[in-house]
Amino acid sequence: MDRMLEHPVRGNENLCVGRSVSMTTEGKAISIGSVAMRAEGRTVSRSLAEIGEEKTPRRSWGPNLDQEEEITEAVRAEERSSCSSWVVEMKKLLEDTNPPVEMVRWKRRCIYRVPEYIKKETNSDAYRPQFVSLGPLHHGEPHLQPMEVHKRRAMLHLVKWTGKPIEQFITAIEDVVDELQDAYDDLDDEWRGEKKGRFVEMMVTDGCFLLELMRIDPTKEHTGYEANDPVFSRRSYLNLWRAIRDDMIAMENQVPLVVLQRILAQFSTSLSARRINFGVQLLLNMYVEEGMDNLGLHFLDIYHRSYCGTTPTPFSKQPVKYEPRTLSAVELSEAGIEFKKSNGDGIHDLEFENSVLSMPLLKFYDETEKILLNLMAFERQNPDAEYHLASYISFVDKIIESERDVALLRSKGIILNMTGSDKKVAEMFNTLTKLAKTPAIGSKLGHVQYELNDHWRKRRNKWRASFMNNYLSSPWMFISLVAAVVLLAATLLQTVYAIVPFYTKG
Repeated sequence: MDRMLEHPVRGNENLCVGRSVSMTTEGKAISIGSVAMRAEGRTVSRSLAEIGEEKTPRRSWGPNLDQEEEITEAVRAEERSSCSSWVVEMKKLLEDTNPPVEMVRWKRRCIYRVPEYIKKETNSDAYRPQFVSLGPLHHGEPHLQPMEVHKRRAMLHLVKWTGKPIEQFITAIEDVVDELQDAYDDLDDEWRGEKKGRFVEMMVTDGCFLLELMRIDPTKEHTGYEANDPVFSRRSYLNLWRAIRDDMIAMENQVPLVVLQRILAQFSTSLSARRINFGVQLLLNMYVEEGMDNLGLHFLDIYHRSYCGTTPTPFSKQPVKYEPRTLSAVELSEAGIEFKKSNGDGIHDLEFENSVLSMPLLKFYDETEKILLNLMAFERQNPDAEYHLASYISFVDKIIESERDVALLRSKGIILNMTGSDKKVAEMFNTLTKLAKTPAIGSKLGHVQYELNDHWRKRRNKWRASFMNNYLSSPWMFISLVAAVVLLAATLLQTVYAIVPFYTKG
């Protein structure tokens, strides 16, 4: 394009020359690649090289190049300053952080906040107290305020009953306040530092309240309070016990049992961990003797130990392949498997032998879903807990597919349904299974699950079950079968006797 191709521009036409692109504005034509300009009827053409030799004028709008460079440099300086401040902050954290101390704090932690994803997947209200707050995580919430007065009354009643100065209880808790604060997940600053005293007061109040509940014997008419007391009289205690019990096992509503141990030490010599655990079990109406030698973490931990029962010995049989599905109770029954209530009450008291599946009693009340959700959430958050309950819920969920399965297990004495609806129990597992864990390969539950499916896969078991159901399910069916067999035998004999003489004569 050394040579300029000229075209006159008429009116407001666009001008295109070779690879040039031209625009026309008010009688002026400009092309890229070559420039054609018309002014006052004259056509002037210049090459891009000629234009490039001209001095580029300063822009009359916006910042010029010098100003742009200054702005860019200022932005970079600000970014460097921000990065430098972050580096300084990180260095300070590295200097302040002591890994051994952090590890000790994490080890002490045993009272957890329920993660948001668990709340969204299940029932978020299940993990929050509805009647009384225990500990700092829900302290001061408006709907729990009415019980604060009664907790304080219980504390004063217990202190007066012991005859000890209240300062003695305060000192006992102050000696372990750091340990108690570290027990809580993400404890707010309002309970630390200069406000530590509020935390100690709350621990003393809540601890004394729990000890008063443990001290009251509902089988006796007199509880040490007036007969018309709204909380601690025998009548009121029995009416409120279930609501208080549910809050005592809410995961975010716990008090370390060390608090009860320290308070008891001020006026009692019977301080064994086993006795304290036993007192908590009585209050929760859950009792298992084994596995209670060590002091529990809190009420939820004791309830979890009691519900799961004795931890089973390691399973000795060889691991089997993973079974993704266990058949429903109705399907298993059709395959000839019988259901029977086991003698033990723990979830580990489960056996499958000689085509009989023995299972512990399952009790379902209106609050059962809330209790089981808190127990399984505790298993998830506590690194020392195993998924005993979560695995068992997964196993039962596969057996209970519909209300027909619930009705079958209820007829065998395995399910006690106090909700009034078999369908409600079946639907409950739709929520519970979201926190369930598939039984591990090599575990007892995993082995039972495999044995059930293996039994179902064998055709002879199905044929035998079909025969038993069709012909031996009732005495009349059995009599009909026997009569049919006798009739068939008689017919055969008659035929034989009719044919034999014919061949004998021949």
